[in-house]
Amino acid sequence: MVPTATPENGHYEIGFFLVPGFSQLAFSSALEPFRMANHLTDRRLYTWHMVSRDGAPVSASSGLQTGVDHAMEKAPPLDLVVVCAGVEVQHHCDRGTLRWLRRLAARHTPLGAVCTGSYVLAQAGVLNGYRCTLHWEHFSSIHEALMFPEVTFTSQLFVMDRDRYTCSGGISPLDMMLTLIARQQGLELAEAIAEEFIHERIRDVGDHQRNPLRVRLGHSHPKLEEVATLMEANLQEPLSLNELASYADLSRRQLERLFQRYVDCPPLKYYMDLRLMRARLLLRQTHMPITDVALACGFISPPHFTKCYHDRFGHSPSRERKRRSDRVADAATQHAEATPPPGEE
Repeated sequence: MVPTATPENGHYEIGFFLVPGFSQLAFSSALEPFRMANHLTDRRLYTWHMVSRDGAPVSASSGLQTGVDHAMEKAPPLDLVVVCAGVEVQHHCDRGTLRWLRRLAARHTPLGAVCTGSYVLAQAGVLNGYRCTLHWEHFSSIHEALMFPEVTFTSQLFVMDRDRYTCSGGISPLDMMLTLIARQQGLELAEAIAEEFIHERIRDVGDHQRNPLRVRLGHSHPKLEEVATLMEANLQEPLSLNELASYADLSRRQLERLFQRYVDCPPLKYYMDLRLMRARLLLRQTHMPITDVALACGFISPPHFTKCYHDRFGHSPSRERKRRSDRVADAATQHAEATPPPGEE
């Protein structure tokens, strides 16, 4: 049995607020450390409650449904509420949910978020004055729209700022909850849980989300990484190939050879792909006009943007926007069909 250093009351009540389309992986990564803490200590250190807006089961992004214990307004007092979200999160920030989160914050209930749950907390205004993180795919849309000027977004795996605990998604909730357990119960228990999950190390708040280019490729070159970083930082006003080479103290030919050797494509093609990937995120995650998306990604001419986008993804930007609308409508229909009318539960 693993010894623990428990707080005075010795027990925590955790609420997981499930938003339709939540990430099952991120949710499980957040929950499982608490289960294992109970198992290894043979004590009920943690109890968890599944919560949804109306008390109905919630479908994850995979389509799997998870039953819940409480509607949000009937949830018991909780020591921590974690918002679990995922795809199309912006369509699930209804007034009732936001009011409930504000009331929890007013009662000084610690609040957490996994994957895109930080977006919901930010919409509720309960992250104002805090540092936080969310999945890297959503950074461009958050920053482009300047939606939350009072919130400081970071690219860290997870952030624990006073009574706000946010993480990026995937398996990063595992690291955040292990860090929380280490603070509450002691590092020895947290490390024992990590070993049970064959988790090589507990990553800390200094780790960042996206792997460096050298990790993604398996091998790289410092100059190549420098140029790739320059490209990512200059999507709205793209640098020329000569400018990129000059900043990296390379000749244009040397730069082309580096990309061909390590990335297997010309540098301008790699740069174009970065810009188009960002454009796709903006089309999927914001309501920015397509012309504004084009400008934000360095395309002066909308027709040129449309042609490049079609060449890369096989359909136009307007079709991408329509596909998002269709997904939202389908999700709303599925949710309505899964929710029984009043009196038929």
